[in-house]
Amino acid sequence: MLNFKKIRLMTKLAVYEKKDGKEDIHLSKYYKTDYVRFQVLKSIITASIGYALIIALIAFYKIEYLIKNAVTLDYKLIGTYILAFYLITITIYGAGALVLYSMKYDGSRKKLSRYFKLLKRLKKVYNESTHES
Repeated sequence: MLNFKKIRLMTKLAVYEKKDGKEDIHLSKYYKTDYVRFQVLKSIITASIGYALIIALIAFYKIEYLIKNAVTLDYKLIGTYILAFYLITITIYGAGALVLYSMKYDGSRKKLSRYFKLLKRLKKVYNESTHES
């Protein structure tokens, strides 16, 4: 005879494992601080690369002006602006990544706890069905 409770639980577990389960189980191997630090580091590195590319594009766009006024430019002021905007960009990206990935990790933990509760319930259903036989 079919046990609809067991089928329903197994279906819920299979759907979770197909969708979010792979990533959540992968995240469970990390401590929260390690995962968040790694993601923040990746975000800062990619933001730095993007910032450098944008600065290079701006320099190529203004190359004629830069060559004409190479002697009269205030390089210290330009460098200060570039460094200040870089620090602002890195701070924003780092803080955003910190908040975002911390929330993602916490959400993953909540989903995993629900998953383990369903597994325990399924185990109870299996134990009940073996005792009845």
